[in-house]
Amino acid sequence: MFKGLEKVFDIIGEILAVALVVVFALLIIDANFPFLPAEVLNVFKIIMNYGFLVLCAVVGLEAMAKRHLVFQIIFLAMLALIVIFLFFPGTYDNLIGLIK
Repeated sequence: MFKGLEKVFDIIGEILAVALVVVFALLIIDANFPFLPAEVLNVFKIIMNYGFLVLCAVVGLEAMAKRHLVFQIIFLAMLALIVIFLFFPGTYDNLIGLIK
């Protein structure tokens, strides 16, 4: 299903990884020496929260490009499950409650 897109996912994953490192570096520097405007800081915090999920999805799609269709469908189903449950506010609290 993703055979021809492996190189595309590879390039997108590399760009996302570098962008996330830059965002984290800027957030860490801003924590000690505040210089970012509030609007930019809010955008960077959103990127920090959801960037790793997007990066994991892209790298997972790259890995699944080499696998059988069944594994691709299982991966996409799990990814869809994660994204769907992100919209339920109690999910995170229930998950943390299980860990404590």
